[in-house]
Amino acid sequence: MRNWGYAVLATIALAGCSEMAAQENAGDIDAISLVNADADWANWITHGRTYSEQRFSPLEQINRDNVGELSLAWFADMDTARGQEATPLVMDGKLYVTTAWSKVKAYDAATGEPLWEYDPQVPGETAVKACCDVVNRGLAAWGDSLFLGTLDGRLVALDRDTGAVEWEKLTVDQGQSYTITGAPRVIDGKVLIGNGGAEFGVRGYIAAYDAADGEELWRFYTVPEGNEDEDEAAPEYLKAAAETWSGDVLGGENGIGGGGTVWDSMAYDPELDLLYIGVGNGSPWNRAYRSPGADGRGEGDNLYLSSIVAIRPDTGEYVWHYQTTPGETWDYTATQHIVLADIAIDGRERKVLMQAPKNGFFYVLDRASGEFISAKAYIPQNWAEGIDAQGRPIQKREARIDITGKPAMVMPGPLGGHNWHPMAFHPDEGLVYIPAFEAATIYAPEANWKPDRARGFNVGFDLGAGDLPPDLGIRREVYGTVKGKLLAWDPVRQEARWEVEFPGPWNGGLLATGGGLVFQGNSSSEFSAYDAADGSKLWSFPAQTGIVAPPITYTVAGEQYVAVLAGWGGAYAISADGGLVNDQGPVQNISRLLVFKLGADGALPPMPELAQLPLDPPPSRASAATIAEGGKHYARYCAVCHAPAAVGSTVLPDLRRSGTLSNKDAFLAVVHDGVLTQNGMASFAASLSKEEIDAIRAYIVFRANQDRQMEAEATERRTVAVR
Repeated sequence: MRNWGYAVLATIALAGCSEMAAQENAGDIDAISLVNADADWANWITHGRTYSEQRFSPLEQINRDNVGELSLAWFADMDTARGQEATPLVMDGKLYVTTAWSKVKAYDAATGEPLWEYDPQVPGETAVKACCDVVNRGLAAWGDSLFLGTLDGRLVALDRDTGAVEWEKLTVDQGQSYTITGAPRVIDGKVLIGNGGAEFGVRGYIAAYDAADGEELWRFYTVPEGNEDEDEAAPEYLKAAAETWSGDVLGGENGIGGGGTVWDSMAYDPELDLLYIGVGNGSPWNRAYRSPGADGRGEGDNLYLSSIVAIRPDTGEYVWHYQTTPGETWDYTATQHIVLADIAIDGRERKVLMQAPKNGFFYVLDRASGEFISAKAYIPQNWAEGIDAQGRPIQKREARIDITGKPAMVMPGPLGGHNWHPMAFHPDEGLVYIPAFEAATIYAPEANWKPDRARGFNVGFDLGAGDLPPDLGIRREVYGTVKGKLLAWDPVRQEARWEVEFPGPWNGGLLATGGGLVFQGNSSSEFSAYDAADGSKLWSFPAQTGIVAPPITYTVAGEQYVAVLAGWGGAYAISADGGLVNDQGPVQNISRLLVFKLGADGALPPMPELAQLPLDPPPSRASAATIAEGGKHYARYCAVCHAPAAVGSTVLPDLRRSGTLSNKDAFLAVVHDGVLTQNGMASFAASLSKEEIDAIRAYIVFRANQDRQMEAEATERRTVAVR
């Protein structure tokens, strides 16, 4: 940090390390507090616990030998039954957490007593701008304030003691489909926040705001605007990027923003004074529209999509970048968790940056220069032969559907080999723990595709081609190939030391501790502790709901606690076949904060039954052509929230069971007129005509009748078997 001097801060850290480890009074958070967060064992004052984002705590009161005595100390029910993805912060014996819909709650960290709550009143119609649920991943702290990014694009400063609003700043153009789901970071009084919305045609950036009053200090765009060759004042890094784009996607008749949103990962090295950001996918996904005809090394790379970029936090100055997926066309974002560490490679210690982005390769880079050190696939993948000596993927032509124009089954699919769920690094074991999964997808270019910045999911593919057939047995077989894993990855050898396989994907973020433990929740509604050395399961707790958020640990009055926010949701939960998430059937959303300690005696209330409306649709009388048209529109506008083939999740309504199917006017009132806007179901009138909306209804009715018939046949088979 230029204003403080890392050497001075490091000296302070070493001199006060043992004292800080036992100190539970965090006080006002300043530059020294954040740089030395690793020495503050008692609290959790920033998103990944430290600027390095290792999510490792030295606490060892809970360890391999006694974790079997871990029990529920307290829990708190949330008032938002949607995906819960936040990392809590803990300071001064108080726990602060965000929930879905960008709400904030504060509790006594030892007892669970509610202290205050804040609701930013995000308008319901904002939900349709969020590709992946109305989630929020957490807060940042500076001074005696907390900072929140809201789904509708505001940055809010709250008084840490009361939750009162200190100031509020609009950070996006709300006329476009920008959202904020990620946690802010603070560096030397500057609050850093990015945004999401690439699928809906926005232009990505990250910006810095003054923690005192919200004044914008700088803005760093991740993709060019399209006129850099005519603008002498354009930054050199954007002029260089513009040379790697050749289509009119950035302007003109087909112009949409290009994507490249910075919606999650950040890390910071105070000694190098470098902020590292992960950049997202292109808009549209299909590069054929971003750089038509691109078919060569460097041509059509579309910088800085799918890249790790190092910038100066004081000024937003570009320093270096590394692109994980040049010419990205499969939604292979590089917004996944970034971890910084010092590790020995080839006999010398290297300052490295590590990431397991969506594309399936685990990367180790020199974080000072961006130099490529190594990369190897951490899951099966079929889009690249490998990574060459310069760090560039050797791509397979058959997977480049933007070039061939032909459909292809590509592994991994758009949910990646690793999504947003945070990794953890255990310095004693030298391992990175990855919440990985395997899932392929059929990508099929769509003829005559046009962008739609109003409500359209701008991917440039026929997503209907990915619809699974209605036969339940086939769907179960396909979903049975989707695997979730906890991987313990050796970043030096570039290989897995051990792995734990789960019944399904979309499992929670990770925490590693000095007690030799790794904590993780999963989609099977289980929260578990594993031996960090060999992966053996040492303890588990039935959480009653899928867990996707990462745990934290802290102490109050010398007693160690482990906390995790539970609540099934997010991209996979709302877009996958809700009844086939894993072999145990549907996963409910029961949103709660769960807090554990040794020897506690808390218990959850009984598990509620999953309530579902009957599958009782009207007869399907539409023509095959109408049903096909409705299926195409459903795939683009509805499937991202209500799942392919209209098989809804347990988080959002299952449209096959909707009472509006029997009433054309009622269905139009919801989809066209927006009568349920405040519930998150905004009007689609700007994108779809009434005739097209009625075709969607016809498709859903058709699918509901198919599934009702299958249920009846299955019931009959069971009855015959009993006889």
